[in-house]
Amino acid sequence: TPYPETSWQIPWLHSLFGNAPAVATGVAAALRVRGRSDVRVVAQGGDGGTTDIGFGCLSGMFERNDDVLYICYDNEGYMNTGVQRSSATPPTARTATTPALGDAPGNVFGTGKNLPLMAHNIPYVATASVADLHDLEAKVTKAMGFRGARYIHIMVPCPLGWGSAPDATIKVARLAVESGFFPLFEAEHGEITASSKIRRPVPVAEYLKLQKRFAHLFKKGPNGEEDTERIEHLQRMADANIARFNLIDEDASGGAS
Repeated sequence: TPYPETSWQIPWLHSLFGNAPAVATGVAAALRVRGRSDVRVVAQGGDGGTTDIGFGCLSGMFERNDDVLYICYDNEGYMNTGVQRSSATPPTARTATTPALGDAPGNVFGTGKNLPLMAHNIPYVATASVADLHDLEAKVTKAMGFRGARYIHIMVPCPLGWGSAPDATIKVARLAVESGFFPLFEAEHGEITASSKIRRPVPVAEYLKLQKRFAHLFKKGPNGEEDTERIEHLQRMADANIARFNLIDEDASGGAS
């Protein structure tokens, strides 16, 4: 893979959109047969190719506990084909297939997948964010210390698809974490082992307001009233994450909840 095709200095395969886990499984099996335990296999994909199209292949990889680290870059939609909804798209978000129309504009509540919690009790699972690259690096390093199936789910905002300012990408990603909407945690063999504490919790509305895909929540009705009912529903989802993953740093927040 020399220039000008790629700058990568390691062997790689460009698979079909949804079969990266199956291809990685085959490579890992071939290396095992050849006795090459020194070579590790990493597969990667977006949320559409991971939680939707490639979900069956990934489930099989997890169930067999194949020695592969799979990394999902989650921008919560099919961004390179026109910003269509995926099963990682949050409720109320506007996409090309969930337009901001009708009585309940945007994506509906009650659908989608939380893939980090559906990973079949594999040796290691983690969530990460581009807002904290040190945490991401540490989790990748830790994952490579395990054998068997491993999964890291990374939140990666898409300025075009989300309608956010490009120079606010890290801020948007950080607010997703600080509101509890995207919790950062680790799990080993199906048990939560660690979570990144929130020092200063922020309302989920602060995260939503930076993105045009949620603009309709703040312009409902003839007088531009906020859609308080659905904003509060999203806040309850964030609060549930905070409770489930024990995200509040009680010492830093002075006991706030």
